[in-house]
Amino acid sequence: MFSGNQKIINEARKLLHVRYLRANPIRVTLETSKSPDCHYKAMTMQKSVPINWTLIQQRLIPYLFLLPALLVLGLTVFYPALQAFYLSFTRYEYDITQAPEWIGFANFQRLWQDKVFWQTLGNTILYLAIAVPILVTIPLVLAILVNQKLRGMHWFRAAYYTPVIISMVVAGIAWRWLYAQNGILNQLLKQTGILTSGIPWLTSPRFALFSVIAVTVWKGLGYYMVIYLAGLQSISAELYEAAAIDGSDGVRKHWDVTVPLMRPYLMLVAVISAISATKVFEEIYIMTKGGPRNSSKTIVYYLYEQAFGSSLDISYACTIGLALFLIILVLSILNLKLSPKN
Repeated sequence: MFSGNQKIINEARKLLHVRYLRANPIRVTLETSKSPDCHYKAMTMQKSVPINWTLIQQRLIPYLFLLPALLVLGLTVFYPALQAFYLSFTRYEYDITQAPEWIGFANFQRLWQDKVFWQTLGNTILYLAIAVPILVTIPLVLAILVNQKLRGMHWFRAAYYTPVIISMVVAGIAWRWLYAQNGILNQLLKQTGILTSGIPWLTSPRFALFSVIAVTVWKGLGYYMVIYLAGLQSISAELYEAAAIDGSDGVRKHWDVTVPLMRPYLMLVAVISAISATKVFEEIYIMTKGGPRNSSKTIVYYLYEQAFGSSLDISYACTIGLALFLIILVLSILNLKLSPKN
C-alpha cells in the first residue's frame, strides 16, 4: 500500500513539474542549466509551447497604423528640432553651403549679452501679461451671455465667432488701415471731439505693441468663447436651481457655481492663449515689422529676422528658438502643476 501511494505521489510530482515547465519555460531553463538532463527536458517543453501569433499581431497592428504618422513627424518635427539643437552650438551663417563650425556655447554667450533679445523678451512678457488675462476672462463673459436661451441668440454666437475664421493676413491689413493716421479710427475720434489730432497707433513706441495686442484679442475672443460655451452646456441647470434656493442668484450664481466648475476650461484657455501669445508673428509682420525702434518686436519675429533677414544667421536663430522652447516648456509645466487633478 505504501509503494502504491508513493507511486501516486511521484506521478503527481511529474504532472506538477510539467505544468510548471509550460508556465515558466524560460525561468526553468535558467534554473536547470547546470543539469544536462533537466536542461534537455526544459528545452523540450519550451519548444512544445506554441507561439501565440494572434497576440503578437494584436500588439503590432497599432504600431503599424502609427508608423506613417511617426515617419511624417520624424521628418518634419523631430529631426528638424534635433538639427536646430545641434546648430545652436555651431556657426552657420552667410554661406549656408558651407558645413557648420562647432563653437560650443558662444551663441549662448552672445544671446546673454544681446540687448535686442532682452527687449524682445520683455515685449513678449508684456504681450502675455496683457493678452492672456483678457482672453481668459472676457470670452467667459461672452459665453455666459450667448448661453442664454433667447430668440436669435445664434446670430450673436456667429457674430462673435466671425473674426476667428478671417485670415490673419486679411485682419492685419484691415486693422492697419483702421490704425492709419487718416484712418477710420482717428476720424471717429476727431469727429466726436475726443481728440483734436490723430493718434500714431502703429508709428509710436508707446502705442505700437498695445495696438497689435488689441488685434490679437479681437481675433481670439470668439475661439475661446466656444471652448467656454462647451463647458457651460455641460453644467446641469439643477445646480443653479439649488444655488438659487441657497440665496445665490444673479451674477453671484456664476461666481459660486460657474467659475468653480469651469476651472479646467479656465486653465486650458490660459495655457493655450499664453503659448499663442508667446509665438505671435503674423500680426507683427503685417502691421509693424517689429518697429518702431523694436518696440513691438517679439521673440519669434526676432528669430525670423536672424534666420531669414539680411544676416542669415541660422545658428543664432536656432539659439533663440531654443530659448523660446524653454519658455514654452516652463508654461506647460506650470499648467501641469496648477491644473486640477481631475
